[in-house]
Amino acid sequence: MRKIKRVYEKAEASDGTRFLVERLWPRGMKKEALKMKAWLKDAAPSADLRNWFGHDPLKWSEFQKRYQAELKSNPEAWDPILQAANQGDVTLLYSAHDTEHNNALALKKFLEKKL
Repeated sequence: MRKIKRVYEKAEASDGTRFLVERLWPRGMKKEALKMKAWLKDAAPSADLRNWFGHDPLKWSEFQKRYQAELKSNPEAWDPILQAANQGDVTLLYSAHDTEHNNALALKKFLEKKL
């Protein structure tokens, strides 16, 4: 199972292997609190794309297309997630307030096509 979760939610055993997929470190979070395997900065959208998107729901469709293009050109950034997903449960951690329009959701959709 692959799921997404805000970094501020409690870690659970059912999360499996946890990866932070944000370019910036989440505010107010200590590394130990995330109980993650790795921080995959390069699996997150580029700074330019993140700034362009600005979590604007009207840009969501175009954001996903642009983000997928970035991901396709950088498979080594997300390959650890794919490898872990082939072994068991994986949770992608994100910090955005918007639970319906965020990079972790777009990354999850992208990875599900790869599995």
